[in-house]
Amino acid sequence: MAELREVQITEEKPLLPGQTPEVAKTHSVETPYGSVTFTVYGTPKPKRPAILTYHDVGLNYKSCFQPLFQFADMQEIIQNFVRVHVDAPGMEEGAPVFPLGYQYPSLDQLADMIPCILQYLNFSTIIGIGVGAGAYVLSRYALTHPDTVEGLVLINIDPNAKGWMDWAAHKLTGLTSSISEMILGHLFSQEELSGNSELIQKYRNIIAHAPNLDNIELYWNSYNNRRDLNFVRGGDTTLKCPVMLVVGDQAPHEDAVMADSGGQPQLTQPGKLTEAFKYFLQGMGYMASSCMTRLSRSRTASLTSAASIDGNRSRSRTLSQSSESGTLSSGPPGHTMEVSC
Repeated sequence: MAELREVQITEEKPLLPGQTPEVAKTHSVETPYGSVTFTVYGTPKPKRPAILTYHDVGLNYKSCFQPLFQFADMQEIIQNFVRVHVDAPGMEEGAPVFPLGYQYPSLDQLADMIPCILQYLNFSTIIGIGVGAGAYVLSRYALTHPDTVEGLVLINIDPNAKGWMDWAAHKLTGLTSSISEMILGHLFSQEELSGNSELIQKYRNIIAHAPNLDNIELYWNSYNNRRDLNFVRGGDTTLKCPVMLVVGDQAPHEDAVMADSGGQPQLTQPGKLTEAFKYFLQGMGYMASSCMTRLSRSRTASLTSAASIDGNRSRSRTLSQSSESGTLSSGPPGHTMEVSC
């Protein structure tokens, strides 16, 4: 690690009654593929993993995850875990625009930056939360470093590489649409965009007027050039940890619980996602005493428990079956929870 930089800031956001401001420490670490910036909230808890997030294209950690982590019911969770919010290179606030000809890392290389972050922080295990491109990055990391990932929450993930038809459609769309409009089409469904709600207007303005739009385009290109993760149920390429798959109601591939566009449940349904996450954590053996309420409109197919094959500890698992092609596989049965918000 050639260069390390640390900046301490106080997060400015509305506080709940009796809540004190969180202190956020922002770090920058040099990796073999360039510098990566991440922000840490809280302090490490004994025998507990860190929650590590990775955002989607067109967003940074704040615009992607702030509504979720500011939600009232989420406070119980964040008090029990230290969390690390990773910004993809050039996506952090105030990031300079990369010079012309800069070779942006592939999604596989972005995943290979994560060990440098964990080594710097001296964290041994994580629970990852990723959206879209970020979900792909965390999945790739979990495949290559399974012993460091205790669980994954994957929102609107597409584990497949773009086919020729997708590539052609992308090129044709690029002739008539701006980069910001193409990215909005990735983040939200056409129905949402046509409705032009206050949320859509907000994110259209954020992306269209982003000072680092050239950097965002590079991240977008890396996402569109992703490799197939080659997940096969019962095959050799599987996720070894418990997985919670989440898809927004507006996502076009809801039935398969994966989506390349449409719906951002962490923005529009933070309450439902928070409660589903609590169930997921309880299934892993954490927060057993947390008070739970009914998860309205949950479409979780089923919840079952299974003993962990790890002899050092027992974890209950959540199980959901999906017969769609391309379904994410996560090892032995009982490891996957599927939720629609």
